[in-house]
Amino acid sequence: MPWSSNHTYLARVCHHGTETLAIYKPRRGERPLWDFTAGTLCQRETASYVLSEALGWSIVPFTVLRDGPAGPGMVQQFVTHDPEDHFFTLREQHGDRFRQFALFDVVANNADRKSGHCLLGPGGHIWGIDHGLTFHCALKLRTVIWDYEGEPIPDALAADLARLAADLDEDGEWSQRLRALLAGEEMVAARGRLEWLLENGVFPPPFTDYPYPWPMV
Repeated sequence: MPWSSNHTYLARVCHHGTETLAIYKPRRGERPLWDFTAGTLCQRETASYVLSEALGWSIVPFTVLRDGPAGPGMVQQFVTHDPEDHFFTLREQHGDRFRQFALFDVVANNADRKSGHCLLGPGGHIWGIDHGLTFHCALKLRTVIWDYEGEPIPDALAADLARLAADLDEDGEWSQRLRALLAGEEMVAARGRLEWLLENGVFPPPFTDYPYPWPMV
């Protein structure tokens, strides 16, 4: 795949005669970063899928860790889309969907929510991709989705957040699946961000002096 920071491949996945396209990002192709532990980006991508499913929001396409031709890495279902559609072109008509994205990115501590990471897929479903820079212990939220700052969190979304918080407190199914992918201190930090949202009940303002990714699209 062109213009990718890390080794990213379009792959064909075959199983019992059924085929589908997928994105494959091998661990050994991850570019070293000063602030994220080496070799963990594929796990963070997978943890983002688990978080998406735990909330019931289906933001991240189906994602697993698998051993591929270039070694272990993340394999994610490919989303057919028009690259001319992205957050800046879609936000006026899909505010409710992007409110989910905004809250998801807070809990995941997404440091790289570009507009082009929001894909309009078949059937009108909007997906989020590229979640390697997530779940850091320090607040690193960088996103283009600040449209809802200060708004009350809708009751239905707050209920989803509260359900996830209860699962984490009780070491439930989702907690265990996340712990298999993240460090202990990253789990604690994620629980803290979730607690902030539930206690304050609003979409947050920027947490850092540099709240936008670059490039923005």
